[in-house]
Amino acid sequence: MLESNSIAIFNSADVPPLSADGTSHFTQNSDLFYLTGADQEDTVLILCPDAKDVENREILFVRETSELIAIWEGQKLTKERATEVSGIAHVEWIDQLDHFLRRLMRESQNVYLNYNEHGRAGSPVETADDRFRKRCQSLYPNHHYKRPAPLLHQLRAVKAGVEIELTQKACDITDSGFRRVLSWLKPGVMEYEIEAEYAHEFLRLASNGFAYQPIIASGSNACVLHYLTNDHRCEDGDMLLMDVGAEFANYNADMTRTIPVNGRFTERQRAVYGAVHRTLNTCIDELIQPGVKIKDYQKQCAIIIEEELLELGLLDGKKVALEKNQAGLKEEHKSYRQYFMHGVSHSLGLDVHDVTPTDPVFQENMIVTVEPGIYIREENLGLRLENNIVVKKSGNIDLMGHIPIEPDEIEDLMNA
Repeated sequence: MLESNSIAIFNSADVPPLSADGTSHFTQNSDLFYLTGADQEDTVLILCPDAKDVENREILFVRETSELIAIWEGQKLTKERATEVSGIAHVEWIDQLDHFLRRLMRESQNVYLNYNEHGRAGSPVETADDRFRKRCQSLYPNHHYKRPAPLLHQLRAVKAGVEIELTQKACDITDSGFRRVLSWLKPGVMEYEIEAEYAHEFLRLASNGFAYQPIIASGSNACVLHYLTNDHRCEDGDMLLMDVGAEFANYNADMTRTIPVNGRFTERQRAVYGAVHRTLNTCIDELIQPGVKIKDYQKQCAIIIEEELLELGLLDGKKVALEKNQAGLKEEHKSYRQYFMHGVSHSLGLDVHDVTPTDPVFQENMIVTVEPGIYIREENLGLRLENNIVVKKSGNIDLMGHIPIEPDEIEDLMNA
């Protein structure tokens, strides 16, 4: 995919610093991990497909390890192990990067430097890729600089078989955590206790832990889309929304279930649940197909939710009819947005909100979430359901089809 006479450089993530001499958990740069499988800091990949010396067409640079490093930090990649992990025959220590870079830049005309181009990226933190990009452009100002992100977004959007298998494993671990909570939940427990039950099960099953900071939201908290406090008591009669997923081998699950704290749905809760559940099934079984633009699919989902809200008595039918005939009315100004205000699907993979090309369409072997919801603040009731699916021409594969979702099954498991 690279133009001729090109070199592409990808850097690992940094170890995030905390106050004093503390550091946070290391999470690898997803692009570097996708291309190499190397999951440690101070790692750089160079791709130079037209290099005159064949062995320099791909080089992986890793931090030189030692017995002292092994004692303090654990085992790091040796050159031999780096080749096993990555499939890249030529491995050098990181202190040789500048030497090889200068040689290969002389042979290259185009330089691909990585940058986080996710549509919602907004981190103010300067990354290793950012620092390298500034340095490289300063040292080599007369090259033609290009963007690898659009190419990687095309590649990463469509999952290989092993990626689907690892995501399925993450979903299976998430299922185990959910079943643990179903058998344990009762009125009076704290939201953070529920988070702890998931954490216990995820770590017990060799997961890397949570794929993202979990949302454990009871009662009115479920109407806060990114509620993260998780510090309220779960009261009898409340519904409990849990947006939670396990990470396994750097691949992520992303599940949402909403269940009654006391183990029994009220008639109203069951009615709202049914509306969201029907929408979920319609999205999976009918709307998501290869070739469909995701923005067009979102509009179709909104129409379905709007009909369900009318059935629930939450919308004024006359006002909705007027809105349908009002040219130029933006979606965010329509009545249904009071109760349903977020997207229904996003790509899933090495990142929970995984990268896609601009104006994305569903493609064969994409993994996407499906997560409709209804949020009724005046009733202290927020309800969302979310499964992860593989997009297929022959019928989508639900990676969470085995996770309890039918209200009768949920009641039975909670009261067993």
